[in-house]
Amino acid sequence: MTTSSAGTEPVTVDRAAIEHRLITMRKSVVQLDSLGRLDSARLANDPGTGLAVERVLALLNDLASTINRHVSDGVLGEAPPQTPTASFGAAERAGLIDAELAAALAPADGPHHVLVQLCLDAEPEEVAAVVSAARSGYREYVRQVTDWISASTPGRAV
Repeated sequence: MTTSSAGTEPVTVDRAAIEHRLITMRKSVVQLDSLGRLDSARLANDPGTGLAVERVLALLNDLASTINRHVSDGVLGEAPPQTPTASFGAAERAGLIDAELAAALAPADGPHHVLVQLCLDAEPEEVAAVVSAARSGYREYVRQVTDWISASTPGRAV
């Protein structure tokens, strides 16, 4: 058992629940990788691909937000963040991820799946860049959370 970032209270997180979500996140990133090149022509001719990308990114965001809320509650003892964006800030404060990654996964103009949807509607040529950033960011998220779990000894399941 480790102590919270305040140094006084034990960390209580459900390691198995986090690891289960990480498995789904790894598979989701591989699914994005398997789609190959995402250009305007492909998205115009195959609108289902754009919808699949948006859905996978929404799933990744939801899973990361759930992990972030769980860890921030167990480590910081704060009320759970009310938005996915706020959850990345809490995850950073809890030591789960670094500041650079928190900013990358919670961009000021919205989560990656929302950006993809906006691009599909207005600027489909931007989708590839958004997806590339999301793939890279979520791959790094999984790595950092895995490292955090390995470095800590979470207490009992909450």
